[in-house]
Amino acid sequence: MVGDHCALPGERSPKSGLSCKMVLQAVGKVLRKSKAKPNGKKAPTEEKKPYLESEYTKARVVDFDLKELVVLPREIDLNEWLASNTTTFFNLINLQYSTISEFCTGETCQAMTACSTIYHWYDEKGKKTKCTAPQYVDFVMSLVQKLVTDEDIFPTKYGKEFPSAFEAVVKKICRYLFHVLAHIYWAHFKESVALELQGHLNTLYAHFIVFVREFNLVDPKETSIMDDLSEVLCTPLPAAQNHVTER
Repeated sequence: MVGDHCALPGERSPKSGLSCKMVLQAVGKVLRKSKAKPNGKKAPTEEKKPYLESEYTKARVVDFDLKELVVLPREIDLNEWLASNTTTFFNLINLQYSTISEFCTGETCQAMTACSTIYHWYDEKGKKTKCTAPQYVDFVMSLVQKLVTDEDIFPTKYGKEFPSAFEAVVKKICRYLFHVLAHIYWAHFKESVALELQGHLNTLYAHFIVFVREFNLVDPKETSIMDDLSEVLCTPLPAAQNHVTER
């Protein structure tokens, strides 16, 4: 049994008080030397990755080993732990995406891309669907919302058992959530920097990667496209190097 699930995948408004024009102007100032543009097209592998620059990778909101947060407590059931963390990551990643959703449109992101990978959506019948990035993310969030609020899959009532295929469901959810995080970095990192949210994004990404690695929830081949970032962010920083200040 897990706690009540409260997710609002439909709420994807930009950060309060910042207009599209203001953010785009800030983007130009923050990363004026970068020629990379989040255009949703297949990107060449040699293209510069701003999110790997040290001034940004040092931005975190915590300065301790995230593994301490994901290790299964001795008194907690594995499925309970997976359910609780999966639901939390869904809510947090959905919220993180909402901060840049105004800039993720059918025109700017004509495909769901990350590095040199283009993700395609497959419906329940296995039919491949061509869609833009915002459509893909909407499919993901709608599906995950449906799953985590299904009492037969994510039970919240005392005494109700998890289904035998629960781990497979969690793996499916985590795979999709990784796609969303990867797309944010690849296509919308500049906006995240302009909104001063790179520290939150880095911490969320690192926490998620440490979690899925701990329980083998996502195939390493799936996450390999972001291995360069994972290697940097999953290493704890000394407190003195933490560049994030709380506001």
